Amino acid sequence: MTGKFLTEKNNHEEWLTIEVPFGLRLDVALVEKTAKSRSFIQNLIHEGRILVNGQFRKANYKVQEDDVVEINYPESPETEVLPEDIELEIVYEDSDLLVVNKPQGLVVHPAPGAWSGTLVNALLFHTKKLSRINGVLRPGIVHRIDKDTSGLLVVAKNDEAHKILACQLKEHSTKRSYRAVIHGVLSEPSGTINAPIGRDPKDRKKMAVVFKNCKEAVTHYYVLERFLKFTEIRAVLETGRTHQIRVHFAYLKHPVLGDPFYGPKKNPFGLGGQVLHAETLGFIHPRTGEKMQFTVEPPKSFTNVIAYLKQLKNSEDV
Repeated sequence: MTGKFLTEKNNHEEWLTIEVPFGLRLDVALVEKTAKSRSFIQNLIHEGRILVNGQFRKANYKVQEDDVVEINYPESPETEVLPEDIELEIVYEDSDLLVVNKPQGLVVHPAPGAWSGTLVNALLFHTKKLSRINGVLRPGIVHRIDKDTSGLLVVAKNDEAHKILACQLKEHSTKRSYRAVIHGVLSEPSGTINAPIGRDPKDRKKMAVVFKNCKEAVTHYYVLERFLKFTEIRAVLETGRTHQIRVHFAYLKHPVLGDPFYGPKKNPFGLGGQVLHAETLGFIHPRTGEKMQFTVEPPKSFTNVIAYLKQLKNSEDV
């Protein structure tokens, strides 16, 4: 098996580009990133289903910082994604892209355990024009937000738009700000969390602030209002790591309210997920070069929490 053979891959197959820790063996880095077994990853490498910069590399290849790693999982019966008539709140749309306000509780793309009822299923019902760069399971998806986070996402309608938008994300030139309610009362009006994030060595399903096999992660925050035991904040991402805001505030011992993954297991208000909303999204239009920025208000579940906390605070002040 040669690199030349593997670069002639079928572009209609699902080749996913993934970020992996550098400085490690290829198989070890992929285990860290995917939480798959080492034998499973090594079999994919042996079968030619993993490429580095478009070329075949052995399992013991040491990953470099700028390497582009692609993976092609074997087909499963669920790889066909069907259009579904799911309501979409489209904030903006043209021939190159859509900006969508995703509701809390909606998964972005199909994956094991959620092959239907996702944002991708809704997008396929709305339009047949979606970029193919991320394969059949993630058409048009340039970036993601968590299932239980609401707010703005940009979706690419063609490959060229996708490449340009993805480049902006990689260069940290997009604007992404979130509103959240966190446990505890922050004393400072603003601050910056500069703490690297990687896979949690104690639980591969989680991310954590770690100082080995990690990537730079920077979050700026501003206090919007203080309550009795909670704080409403605005968080602005300088980088965009998996679960970044949730991990960073958990690291400060101020986890996001309603987040059982990184915060208290007991939910004080019976919430359906974390009180976290992707409020503002800004980028340069991939075709026109125009600066675009969109802002959407948080959902009712978020504003209901704020109203309740205000009520508690006011009753305490009386």
